[in-house]
Amino acid sequence: MESVEHHCPAFQAAVELVGRRWNGAVLMAAELGATRYSEFLVAVPGISERLLAQRLRELEQAGVLIRSVVPSTPVQITYTLSEKGSELVDAVRPLIAWGERWLGEGAVAHG
Repeated sequence: MESVEHHCPAFQAAVELVGRRWNGAVLMAAELGATRYSEFLVAVPGISERLLAQRLRELEQAGVLIRSVVPSTPVQITYTLSEKGSELVDAVRPLIAWGERWLGEGAVAHG
């Protein structure tokens, strides 16, 4: 039988990344087409501007979002899911389905 120790660090890191307050919502907003900061603010109601900036930075550093600078006036910054990010969204979908089935829409998220 394989030891749980081998899987626990990777699992814990993944859960902490997705489970950090607002990260899941930001990831899903990116998957649904949000690319610019202002679009994320609309797509993720309730997130503060400061926290959104922090979460975008964290997700970029984790390699799940790609930050691109569009040379225009004014400069535009866009965010898109990386291959790693797309796979993470695919991995999270069953958890979303489970939450909708077993916790319902009235469930309160704690972060």
